[in-house]
Amino acid sequence: MMQEKTTGSAINRSVIYLIFFIIAFFVIYPLVYIVSAAFSPSNNIAGLNIVPFADGFTVKHFVKLFTKTDYGHWFFNTLKISTATMALTVITSSLSAYVFSRFNFTFKKPFLMSLLILQIFPSFVGMVAIYVILYRLGGLDTLWGLVLVYTAGNIPYNTWLVKNYMDTISKSLDEAARIDGASHFRTFFQINLPIAKPIITFLSITSFTGPWMDFIFPKMVLRSSSKQTLALGLFTFVSDKKNEFTTFCAGSLIVVIPFVIFFLVTQKTLITSFGSAGVKE
Repeated sequence: MMQEKTTGSAINRSVIYLIFFIIAFFVIYPLVYIVSAAFSPSNNIAGLNIVPFADGFTVKHFVKLFTKTDYGHWFFNTLKISTATMALTVITSSLSAYVFSRFNFTFKKPFLMSLLILQIFPSFVGMVAIYVILYRLGGLDTLWGLVLVYTAGNIPYNTWLVKNYMDTISKSLDEAARIDGASHFRTFFQINLPIAKPIITFLSITSFTGPWMDFIFPKMVLRSSSKQTLALGLFTFVSDKKNEFTTFCAGSLIVVIPFVIFFLVTQKTLITSFGSAGVKE
């Protein structure tokens, strides 16, 4: 009887391991294949071997990116847009969240509900209106126009997100600061903001990575080649006129670098203190 249970347990473990192996294969293989294609001597997807790294190893595609294309220019354009979007999103969302969390004023609930309703609709629904507004402001074919679009789209949901976190921070801390003569801005920057560091870190990551590989809005806003982003530039390698899949893969690998650096810098904050606040009431 004991032997049958042991045999049955071994079969169950084998089946579970097999299922996980199959899942892991389908998840990891495309990533390994992309890495292999980036270092493959071939130029198009038709010449690639199905076995990763079976075609050999070369860095010519990376050299081509920085010597024969404007990849470096695309990279810094995207970096500027993402960094500016992150900074503006963190400032506007955290300030508005502080106002909604700490003050009572007329139409507070309707304003909050309007932010929630705005977030329900997909951003591309208002593309025509966005285009017209940018045209009137002179923001077409400019990096700041794209930053304005991303920041405006980030505010509704992120205001709710940060507000819900700040609601968990005891208002007694604000009252103590006010007794000591601190202004609202000083209370926000020196007390609430440090305590809300986990959610601010999360907000920084999401607002930075959001615009990084977006294609729709850069395609609508940007026109000249000097203003192109990584998404627009990489797309030219796999368009109807070109079939440079391996160069596309090489460029895609470089795109990952800022994300890895950002995660390594912020992972400790996210893992150790995301659920924490100051003194909860």
